[in-house]
Amino acid sequence: MPGTKEIRAKIKSVQNTRKITKAMEMVAASKMKKAQERMRAGRPYARRILAIAMHAAQANAEYKHPLLTRRPEVKRVGAVVITTDKGLCGGLNTNLLRVVLNQHKEWLAKGVEVEYCTIGNKGLGFVNRMGGRIVSQVTNYGDRPALERLIGPVKMLIDGYLEGRLDEVHMFSNRFVNTMKQEPTHSTIIPIPLDLMAPDGTDIGEQEKVGHGTWDYLYEPDAKTVLDELLVRYLETFVYQAAADNIASEQSARMVAMKAASDNAQNIIEELQLIYNKSRQASITKELSEIVGGAAAV
Repeated sequence: MPGTKEIRAKIKSVQNTRKITKAMEMVAASKMKKAQERMRAGRPYARRILAIAMHAAQANAEYKHPLLTRRPEVKRVGAVVITTDKGLCGGLNTNLLRVVLNQHKEWLAKGVEVEYCTIGNKGLGFVNRMGGRIVSQVTNYGDRPALERLIGPVKMLIDGYLEGRLDEVHMFSNRFVNTMKQEPTHSTIIPIPLDLMAPDGTDIGEQEKVGHGTWDYLYEPDAKTVLDELLVRYLETFVYQAAADNIASEQSARMVAMKAASDNAQNIIEELQLIYNKSRQASITKELSEIVGGAAAV
């Protein structure tokens, strides 16, 4: 059994670690509330702009926008991977990057070439280790991401699709469900699907759904100009909302992970305290036995 001095040093070390994890838990809880508010504030706008974009696209039969046109054969794809910049958030990044790896292997098995745009340090490091080709990246985008920083690198993939270099563009990100649950998601963002699903993974509602040709608009100046601006703005909103969801997921996962670490540290402290008490009692008993034995010998 280790001596009381060594046990006291271990208890002190675990107590210091618990102070750090407790402080990180409180910081994450504070940031989580603000991140969730920003995420929820953007969802209605994202759902509404999707509804308008889909209505306008289905209403005009004269002009078919390239972002809505599906290619007959997929030979080269682009992928946006949104992860966190920092760790200590449980299995949030691990679960998402496992989805990325499985899809990457599936693409390679089919002979499909992949270009990656990574948002976040964790995704950048993983794709580099995986051997993926990174054409653009964003790191240290903070707790309040600026749209200008996010859309620039993603625009390289959008331009690649419009130029014919890419046949599809996909996105991998974490979707916030609640404080205890975050889901890794994989979606196709180009060509824009006409299934009327919002960036948060929810249906925009039955009242928004209309059949082809049952919705009419007057375009000013023309359908091409309107759809060009509207669909690009929708993609920008999709990317920003995915980043906002990922930040809310990160803070929630970090708060839960740090709370679990603090609880485990407390359990270890209690176990070490029990061992320390037993060791101290054994030492006292040994000293008393030696005193009694010495007195009897005299």
